[in-house]
Amino acid sequence: MDVSIAESWKPIVAKEFEATYFNDLVSFVKTEYSQFTCYPKSSAIFAAFDYCSFDDLKVVIIGQDPYHGVGQANGLCFSVSDNIAIPPSLQNIFKEIETDLGKRVPENGNLERWAKQGVLLLNATLTVRAHEAGSHQKKGWETFTDTIISQISNNKKNVVFLLWGGFAKKKAKRIDDKKHTILTSGHPSPLSANRGYWFGNKHFSKTNDFLKSKGLQAINW
Repeated sequence: MDVSIAESWKPIVAKEFEATYFNDLVSFVKTEYSQFTCYPKSSAIFAAFDYCSFDDLKVVIIGQDPYHGVGQANGLCFSVSDNIAIPPSLQNIFKEIETDLGKRVPENGNLERWAKQGVLLLNATLTVRAHEAGSHQKKGWETFTDTIISQISNNKKNVVFLLWGGFAKKKAKRIDDKKHTILTSGHPSPLSANRGYWFGNKHFSKTNDFLKSKGLQAINW
């Protein structure tokens, strides 16, 4: 496991990399990757930070776990690698964008294009064992990513946090809603979306309206 992170994030995470829990986490992840197939590939574990610099950050989307199917996870939450079938949750995200903004559903689900515009696509747990959802939860990743969320809240202003589903909504307590905007809805998974908890949330137009109101460039979703 390569624990180097993009330069702009180093002041934010330097103390975490020195913490006992993080050293234990690194040992766990290295062992898992050496003994089992795990995702994403080691070089993509911190991809969310590689594509979205701290200075450019405007939006945070919080996921739970990387995809655990072959070739899916690319280090960005909800995103899949090129030439991989678009998973159901991401299909529903694209459907909402189509309804909300009139944009056609894209042909691939690689969200690097969002990340490069300042959207941090952050999973709470950054690794997973193949075909075993949740297998790397409660090993230290959540402590690390909770710190990231708190640091963003403390050190930035006018960030839009998109919290989808019960798990993500719990992160709201780490965010100063006087400095930032928090938008919540049900999860885009079929189970939640088909019950009426996702479609119609208009989070993408609301995000852009907020950014523009602060003189910031809107996201090309």
